[in-house]
Amino acid sequence: MFLLLTLIIIALALVVFALERHYTYWQRRGVPQVAPRYVVGNIQRTPGGQVQLRHFNKLLYEEYKKRRPFVGMYIFFTRAALILDLDVIKDICISKFSNFQDRGVFSNPRDDPLTGHLFRLEGEQWRAMRQKLTPVFSSGNMKYMFPTVLKVGNELTQACHAAIADSTHKGELEMKELCARYTTDVIGTCAFGIECNSLRDPQAEFRSRGHAVFSEQRHSQLVQTFMLMNPDLARRLRLKFFPDHIIQFYVDVVRQTVELRQRDRGKRNDFMDLMIALKAEDERLSAKSDGIDLSQGLTLLQIVSQAFVFFVAGFDTSSTTMSLCLYELALNPAIQEKARNEIEHVLKAHNEQLTYEALNEMQYLDQAVDETLRKYPVVPYLVRKAKEDYLVPNTNEVIESGSLVVLPVHAIQHDSELYPEPDKFDPERFNTEEHSDRHAAAYMPFGKGPRACIGLRFGKMQAKVGLVNLLRHFQFSRSARTQVPLDFIERIFQITPASGIHLNVEPLKVAR
Repeated sequence: MFLLLTLIIIALALVVFALERHYTYWQRRGVPQVAPRYVVGNIQRTPGGQVQLRHFNKLLYEEYKKRRPFVGMYIFFTRAALILDLDVIKDICISKFSNFQDRGVFSNPRDDPLTGHLFRLEGEQWRAMRQKLTPVFSSGNMKYMFPTVLKVGNELTQACHAAIADSTHKGELEMKELCARYTTDVIGTCAFGIECNSLRDPQAEFRSRGHAVFSEQRHSQLVQTFMLMNPDLARRLRLKFFPDHIIQFYVDVVRQTVELRQRDRGKRNDFMDLMIALKAEDERLSAKSDGIDLSQGLTLLQIVSQAFVFFVAGFDTSSTTMSLCLYELALNPAIQEKARNEIEHVLKAHNEQLTYEALNEMQYLDQAVDETLRKYPVVPYLVRKAKEDYLVPNTNEVIESGSLVVLPVHAIQHDSELYPEPDKFDPERFNTEEHSDRHAAAYMPFGKGPRACIGLRFGKMQAKVGLVNLLRHFQFSRSARTQVPLDFIERIFQITPASGIHLNVEPLKVAR
């Protein structure tokens, strides 16, 4: 018993020593770090269990930005460098992109096809898929899909009228949910080729399945953390991220859509048509490439994965941006009216028709969306993984291979030196002259460099179509339930309002 107790004490001492050495890594290299806690590192939690890494990043950014190009931190067991210098961020994202191509997140396309998408893929698999999909998101193809988006935009106007009529709060609506139903229908139609009808029926199956992606978890938080921090081992163990019924739902939807269109040779001018055009004639040839050589085309499961991320990334980020833009316009009536007047002026020049060209002429509306993304970047920080040792420019300091680098988007876009009065909503920050004078890394809501969001054009297009339809027909103002300032759910990575976006919505007497 004495020997066993001695061995246990020695083992515990070795574990403590290893943890202490690991969590003093940056300190021993002369890099400032905030004292981490064992296991969780610098992940900050409130008594309610909410993660506050966004705020932690901002505190470090404000304290060290003028003194250091980066500071050290720990995300669970992984060491990370929080990059504070905009020139270094630009170097990482663009000049040294090949060394920081990967995000270091879990993917296992073999067992869980929903993880085999562009956001999660790494190395040559990512490069091959990105090259294959880039033409799909060209401006020409956006114009090709525009009529499909416009049709759903018109249904949004009708749904908003119906919601006001049914409102129990005299015209007060929760706009985040309404916008999410709109983007669900847009993405469901464009990415999966099905009529979701969630604007007509909030309980529609596709909408509930979209909720399930975020609300239903296959594993406990502990297992998910293990998969996040040990993606290679988790892949070798053949772990899956999503529940089987969610995987099967999306596989079945895409398979049925592809089979129907190939059989009937129908065209719908959407994302799915473009993906089918990339489909391999013989999937056995494409599957042999292990996802690297896609010259034979995409397999069905690869199409499923890309359609899935198109849906997940598109419906939530765009609906959040739309509702937050409406929130700011409600709080700033003069800005709202200026945006509405521009919409009317442009449409009058286009015979009252909202065309792709007309949408692109709405410069002030575009600035309002950009300012929304500046103030509320849906992705508050970016993460990349160093493939090789990286010598930080103009220093003798090295970020070693395997380390993560964290780029604090939210902190940068709230820097008062870059954006005076950062909490003020001011679309004029993005007029041509002011925007062109800023550092390239001062605005990164869609990322930066070759790994920037491939769906940027589509995301902004669907958000602006929705906003045009709403602003032409409705006036938005603060209600008794409008939260000022907004609280956000901190345990969720994306910016998500904690209590929704409640606004008074009044039909315009003369629909514009």
